[in-house]
Amino acid sequence: MVPSGLPLLPFAAALMGVGFLSLMDAFMKEAALLLGAYTATVLRAFVGAGMIAPVWLARGARVPSGAVMKLHAERGIVSAFMALTFFYAITKLPLAEAIALSFIAPLVALYLARVLLGETISRAAMGASLLGFSGTLVIVGGRIGTGRFDADAMLGTASLFVSALLYAYNFIVLRRQAQVAGPLEIATFHSGIGGLVLLTLAPFLWEAPSGEALAPLLAAGALTVAGSLSIAWAYARAEANALVPTEYSGFVWAAIFGWAFFHEPVTWPTLAGTALIVTGCWLAARAPREAAAAAAA
Repeated sequence: MVPSGLPLLPFAAALMGVGFLSLMDAFMKEAALLLGAYTATVLRAFVGAGMIAPVWLARGARVPSGAVMKLHAERGIVSAFMALTFFYAITKLPLAEAIALSFIAPLVALYLARVLLGETISRAAMGASLLGFSGTLVIVGGRIGTGRFDADAMLGTASLFVSALLYAYNFIVLRRQAQVAGPLEIATFHSGIGGLVLLTLAPFLWEAPSGEALAPLLAAGALTVAGSLSIAWAYARAEANALVPTEYSGFVWAAIFGWAFFHEPVTWPTLAGTALIVTGCWLAARAPREAAAAAAA
């Protein structure tokens, strides 16, 4: 249901953007299983940059200032390893489970904002983070209880938590980056710098790409661009706090694509844990709005 007062088109565009990125995850899982997570992540970055950079240049691109370039570099480095750890994780875990666990990133961002930006964490937000953490325990506990928490699952879960931590820091950098650069410029440098950073590890991790991986990689690159631009278009036309809930539709998309691509079932502990994590994120996002409304009153 579209939130009251929110225009339909931005809401639909945000949902579509999340769907594009969730489908991209499915194609990337296929490519990563064929090539290894490292090679697939590097190639996806350059495919994405190759698609978006010409559009940015055609729209009258200007060379960023030193301060802006520093932000591009910082986010490019963070997102490079964020993507690598996430795509490695989805080779070890079902898509829906991985997406559910990744939802802890906004809760981690609360504490990073406290440390890096000096923002106050309310009691409600602290309670919300505990609720979200409980959700992760339910999901992991469900695996342990069914004997499915093997070495691969352990590595995938650990990698996903690293990715979520980096994603939370990515929120902090993006908040500053979006104030000084447009979405096309951000997307171009995000992919380009991320690919170059990861390329430094090629002597140790590179695997020769196979022809059968080309199609999923091209699809992943195109879907990355489409998803990013859809979400940027939506957020430019509606308030962020009204659109953030669309992010949680990613779990539904992941469940659908995980079943369609890889025949992955969705377990009851995953559903229950997701409900707890999403509720925690919703409460954490609601707390500052209610505080602001009370202050205004």
